[in-house]
Amino acid sequence: MFRFQQLFPKKKCIIIGMIHIGALPGTPCYKGSVEKLIEKACSEAEVYKKCSVDAVLLENMHDIPYMQPPFIGPEITSSMTKVCSTVRNILQKDIKCGVQVLAGGNKEAIAVAQSSGLDFVRIEGFVFSHIADEGFTNSCAGELLRYRKTIGAENILIFTDVKKKHSAHALTNDISLEETAHAAEFFLSDGVIVTGTATGKPADVAEVNAVKKSVNIPVLVGSGVTIDNVNEYLGADGLIIGTYFKKHERWENEVCETRVKDFMEKVNKF
Repeated sequence: MFRFQQLFPKKKCIIIGMIHIGALPGTPCYKGSVEKLIEKACSEAEVYKKCSVDAVLLENMHDIPYMQPPFIGPEITSSMTKVCSTVRNILQKDIKCGVQVLAGGNKEAIAVAQSSGLDFVRIEGFVFSHIADEGFTNSCAGELLRYRKTIGAENILIFTDVKKKHSAHALTNDISLEETAHAAEFFLSDGVIVTGTATGKPADVAEVNAVKKSVNIPVLVGSGVTIDNVNEYLGADGLIIGTYFKKHERWENEVCETRVKDFMEKVNKF
């Protein structure tokens, strides 16, 4: 918790705005211009800056269908680094920046974050295994933390999904969400993320509260938060907002300044 509080001082519940980078080179939906991807990401970062969010999280969500390591090519890591570095440079330092590389590109995310001067990463499959829509995802905590140590990136916080969305957890059906969060805490996660079943689907409030009571590390909500239900989640340490901040509440659309502004005004009243 101390590392989290150092990164986000004086805040009870931080707001993290998602930047879904356009499809990257080599992926089926790539449109042929990295510069346009950078321009769009920076435009959305400026919206978040204007509305005073606490942090932004960049993710290659348009790279559908996703590949897992070792099939995530160097073109993905290099492109993500260029986009993330540019976004980091246009934001003031009190707006923190993080990155996630889909799918399960956890070492890649650490490398991008270190090269781009980012503050945190979002990680899949930290503890226990599961079946995601892109295939089997194995646990990575031991390997990932050793990699972070090896490259001297221990300043980068690792936030880890537990029982993550878009996944089947029949393999670990006898292990509760709270036990999974405990395992992540034991394996030195800097914070756990609780989600609904899919992008934009609300997390169960009772589950969020149960996890919050069961661990001594930060608990973040990773999907489904809106202006109408946000007050139910303010007991968490952080909220990651993507779909609601987009035009027409569709994740693939651009960030809508009015939606971000109204949301932040409501949160700040609390």
